[in-house]
Amino acid sequence: MAASALPPDGRRPWLKVCGLRQNEQAAQVAAAGVDAIGVIAVPSSPRWLEPADRPALFSAVVRSAPACLGVLVVADPEDADLPHLGPQAGHHVLQLHGNESPQRCQELRRALGADLGLWKALRIRSPEDLQLANHYAEVVDALLLDAWVPDQLGGTGHRIPVEWLTAFQPPLPWWLAGGLNPERVAPALEALASAPPAGLDVSSGVEVAPGVKDLKRVEALLAAVTPFRQDHCI
Repeated sequence: MAASALPPDGRRPWLKVCGLRQNEQAAQVAAAGVDAIGVIAVPSSPRWLEPADRPALFSAVVRSAPACLGVLVVADPEDADLPHLGPQAGHHVLQLHGNESPQRCQELRRALGADLGLWKALRIRSPEDLQLANHYAEVVDALLLDAWVPDQLGGTGHRIPVEWLTAFQPPLPWWLAGGLNPERVAPALEALASAPPAGLDVSSGVEVAPGVKDLKRVEALLAAVTPFRQDHCI
């Protein structure tokens, strides 16, 4: 496991805000107290950020909140993409949001080095899809579960039925994504109290437009998560 692949355990559930495009806003969101900031490197996404602009955004996050992880979100990267995907671009974690096999995850780990964390997103469209988690247990540092939507990789606002997850206990940390916002966080965590996610991933639920966050919504999100952290503070 990469040394910087995960936030401190004492802050669980962790909170990641994804789809940032503006340096100043990314710094403000990080300073508010989130554990990770996500940047989209999928050209078809309305939240896509060009490779040349990513290092400055991640640098702004580090200056504002040194412990906040920078996460670069990709989908089915090819070998030709690797020069833009290593830690030299400023991120700590590469989140794989496509159809990457466990074998491909191993190849990327070898190519990009042990200092870069790897998370694998699974797009869930049935309870049976949860079994895929076991296939990735030895090749990535964490999982992220998102709702399956045809022809869309994420940021859709669609939710995984919470009843599918009440017994989900994979062999590595996992993030819950899909349709989360300040109003839905507490009900989701209460429903999953017996098998809680290690973290929450939010994008469209705190936006005024794709890639533009509402800082008051981010603050409300943090306020909703804080009561669930009380037993885990360090």
